[in-house]
Amino acid sequence: MAFRRRNKSYPFFSQEFLIQNHADIVFGLVIFILIALMFEATAKMAILFIQPQYNVTTLSPEGESTLYHYGWKDCATILFYLFIAIILHAVVQEYLLDKVNRRLHLSKSKNTKFNESGQLCVFHLVSSVWSFYILVTEGYLLHPSSLWENYPHSHLRFQVKFFYLTQLAYWLHALPELYFQKVRKEEISRQLQYICLYLLHISAGENTNPYSLVFFNSHTGAFDLWAISFVFTRMVTLTLMFLSVGFGLARAENQGLDLEMGNFNTVLIRMTVLLLVCLTQSWLLWKFIRFQLRCWREFRHEQAVRKRTAAKQTLRPLKRDSLAHHENGVLKAENGASPRTKKLKSP
Repeated sequence: MAFRRRNKSYPFFSQEFLIQNHADIVFGLVIFILIALMFEATAKMAILFIQPQYNVTTLSPEGESTLYHYGWKDCATILFYLFIAIILHAVVQEYLLDKVNRRLHLSKSKNTKFNESGQLCVFHLVSSVWSFYILVTEGYLLHPSSLWENYPHSHLRFQVKFFYLTQLAYWLHALPELYFQKVRKEEISRQLQYICLYLLHISAGENTNPYSLVFFNSHTGAFDLWAISFVFTRMVTLTLMFLSVGFGLARAENQGLDLEMGNFNTVLIRMTVLLLVCLTQSWLLWKFIRFQLRCWREFRHEQAVRKRTAAKQTLRPLKRDSLAHHENGVLKAENGASPRTKKLKSP
């Protein structure tokens, strides 16, 4: 299965060979794990990579329900879906973004920006739709108080935990993609900032159990595509965080720190979470304002250059003859008389 058009072959195990064929290599590892499911001796090992672990069956008035906890075995599941994310990254790049790039004829710098924005656009669109589906099916949208009621939420439903694992896998896959995509050194620090920021928020949301930290703070990126709704998204994020962490958890009965139960509902932790979220949203808003100002300055500069170019084209001087010039469409000599050929008098 080839994801890239190979214009040149490289030696095996060389750096260029790994970069060019990384998606095919990862695809082979995924097939190897799936084949291991077919044999009884290796099925138990392979299932660690595919299915979320630490499931617990509980009885409720509605019947039996299966909930999930988290642990070190989740690293194997994250690794498997990290491989899946690398493959999907290559598919989107090859069959969508590269085709658009060939039609637009973008420069190298704009091509890199377009690929990065295209990948993030696809990811944020899928994440937003998926998280909205979870909010509806789990009842968080119609009953926001369920975000802090019965805290701590140490056990998760299947789709919630699977959502966490796939989100961690995607942002961890973005780290080796910096190498595979040959990102420039000056761009690496900028991309590492938001990659680490997402990993921090998702990990904190899974380990400290406030759902809103993840659903509303880390997966509203798709709405950032429109500048008008960017500020609105930031305000909604801050409002929900203050509502759930600042007021909801502050009035909860379970106050204190209990690592075994997953209870982190203390004043210090709540204030730290709110402070980090406020700083994050302020930083995002500041970068957004700087970006808009830079675009506005570039637009004004382009408009000024176009006006100067148009003015030079319309004010081109007429070519004047050394002995005559045009006046009202009539060719006249320097003394104002019409230059006519004088007849020579015969002697």
